[in-house]
Amino acid sequence: MKYCLAYILFLITLLSCMEPIERDCKAHKDGTYSFTMIVDKDSASTTFTRKGNLEIDRFNGKIDSSSVRWINDCEYVLKNLNPKNREEEKAIHIKILSTTDSSYTFEFSAVGETNKLRGTAIKKH
Repeated sequence: MKYCLAYILFLITLLSCMEPIERDCKAHKDGTYSFTMIVDKDSASTTFTRKGNLEIDRFNGKIDSSSVRWINDCEYVLKNLNPKNREEEKAIHIKILSTTDSSYTFEFSAVGETNKLRGTAIKKH
């Protein structure tokens, strides 16, 4: 028991020395980004431009637009403006987890779903 308490105190001390993950989400509210994800062993890339409450996506030669509703500085919901099927009608919740000057890491899922995926958006210059 004595060793367990000492170990817990050591972990608390170690964790308190770590720097928090930086999140400057406001710097990524607007801009043009690229994002690549692996789907069934194939990579799929998209480029999107977000400005104000509009996001325009370019994927496989197709252009699509979504409304952007910011929940707070680091979370927003995308809703397809022209859905072509029931799947495209689902809103997507995105949470920015960490940022750098030129990218941000995020998790996303359809609103109401618990299975979250992660990705990194790279800012285009």
